[in-house]
Amino acid sequence: MGEWNKFLSAMLLAFVRIGGIVVFAPFFSSSALPARAKAMFVGAVAFLLAPLVASLPNAHPEIGFASLTGELAVGLVYGIILALLNEMLLFAGEIVGLQFSLSAVNLLDPTSSIQTPLMSNLFQLMGTLVLIVAGLDRVVLASLVRSFQAVPLGSFALMSKTSGAIVQAGGGIFLAAVELAAPVLATTMLVEIAVALLSRLSPQLPVMSLTVPMKTLSGFAVLIGSLALWPSFIGARFANLLDLAERLLQVATGTSGSGLGG
Repeated sequence: MGEWNKFLSAMLLAFVRIGGIVVFAPFFSSSALPARAKAMFVGAVAFLLAPLVASLPNAHPEIGFASLTGELAVGLVYGIILALLNEMLLFAGEIVGLQFSLSAVNLLDPTSSIQTPLMSNLFQLMGTLVLIVAGLDRVVLASLVRSFQAVPLGSFALMSKTSGAIVQAGGGIFLAAVELAAPVLATTMLVEIAVALLSRLSPQLPVMSLTVPMKTLSGFAVLIGSLALWPSFIGARFANLLDLAERLLQVATGTSGSGLGG
């Protein structure tokens, strides 16, 4: 009976931790996935992991307010940090849409259920496709499994430096978004310079009617060509965010990073 209670407690705590990441993490948090399917997925993973995580050293599979709050905090730390990747894609799409004169064209974002610019939706969909093709969704699950070794059940307490580091990481999405949109930004700027020089050489040219089509066509051509760099760029940013989440958990629990290799 005692082993059964220990298993159920470990399963519930694992369910809370995994559920926290599913709420915010890219791909898993999409509202296109039915809520029942998400709940069944989280329950199945928690059921499979419960015997393993309950037997790890320093694990305390006991139901309590502190343990439940700690497990939820672990999942939310992972989920919120990884959600910054989506925000980077949305901001990069906002920048590109402004250059394409499409910033006023809004669509309903299926992930957040709010109106977002057309190019932001396009960037988010392409980024999600890169995540799935590159297998980064499985990397998230593998890292979450390793988190039970770095942060045993019932041993995590959220610290002020953790929330501060998350806010600081959020500031980095602006630089990453500009880097992702840099090829299109450079191309559209060169087109504007070229059109301005043409208008000086020949004032009779309809500059206003030429600028927007030329910027849009050249920008789309460069955007299509730059898609080959997306997997490496998104993969590197995703790995950095995942490493940050693991480091924050290690700092909060005072553990070293030796158990999180691979």
